[in-house]
This record gives sequence, C-alpha cells and structure tokens, in this order.
Amino acid sequence: MSTNARPSKVNESDLKERVVAINRVAKVVKGGRRFSFSAIVVVGDGNGVVGYGLGKANEVTDAIAKGVDDAKKNLIQIPMLKHTVPHEMEGKFSGGFVLIKPAAPGTGVLAGGPMRAVLESAGIKDVLAKSKGSSNPHNVIKATIDALLKMRAPHQVAFQRSVKLDKVFNG
Repeated sequence: MSTNARPSKVNESDLKERVVAINRVAKVVKGGRRFSFSAIVVVGDGNGVVGYGLGKANEVTDAIAKGVDDAKKNLIQIPMLKHTVPHEMEGKFSGGFVLIKPAAPGTGVLAGGPMRAVLESAGIKDVLAKSKGSSNPHNVIKATIDALLKMRAPHQVAFQRSVKLDKVFNG
C-alpha cells in the first residue's frame, strides 16, 4: 500500500476527532458585524491512520461537523514502528517547518499543540518533535502531515535493500 493512499479498511466509528483550532471571523455589514467560524479538525483511529480537515460555517458546531467530514475524506496511512516513527524526518508547508524524531519507549509525545493532535490521533505514543517557523495551526498540521507522508516503512526499506529488518537500522 502506498503511504498517501486512502486506507481501505477504516471503520468510521473507530475514528476519534480532535478540534485543533476555532477561528472567529467578522464581516461588517450595514446592521453591524456578522460572525462566522472556521474549525480545523484532526481525525485518527490511533493505529496509523490520520487526516485533517477545515470546516467553515455560521455556527461553531456546524463548522466542526464540516471539518470532521473533510478530514474523513483526507485520511492517510503512516508507517509506525513500536509506537514511534521509524526515522527522523522534516516536513514543510508554507511557513510551517517541523522536525520529527523517533523516541525510546516511555518517552511520550513531546510535541506542541497542533503537532501533538496529529501524532496522538495517528497512534504514535513516543516521539520527539519540534515546530520551527510558523506557529499557525494550519501550516503546522500540514507540515506534520507532510513529514509523516515522507516517512518510509522499515519493512519496505528492508525489502528494497534485500536485507533483514534489523540490518536496516544497525547497518
């Protein structure tokens, strides 16, 4: 399975949603201000499948619901190894720049706001992560997804190199 393909066997009921940010915007009209909301939402099954979406509506709950629907359309499968990422990777989107490193068991998710939401939704339990550059949640989430998409599964690397899995990491 390619890493950017939509996972085939994901149960909609298994997906857990996390609201990362809600933004209120105002449009000035003749009678005053008219408010609308945008919500960025991350969904994941906690087992290597994650997606993000943006919803916009006049009510917060409607914006979140639209964001969840959008996120379910953008699901990706990411490689994991022992509840962490297989190797170090950098991701970039616009001004957002993130660094993700594997961590020893028991470390936990050491990541800030939007990155934490993506990594925990994907089911990664031990990881070191740093967000450099833009702190805009949209850019940070997209940069994190970019880094996760660029990851290569260790089993796939071992097969391509025709070596055993332990040789991939230990040379």
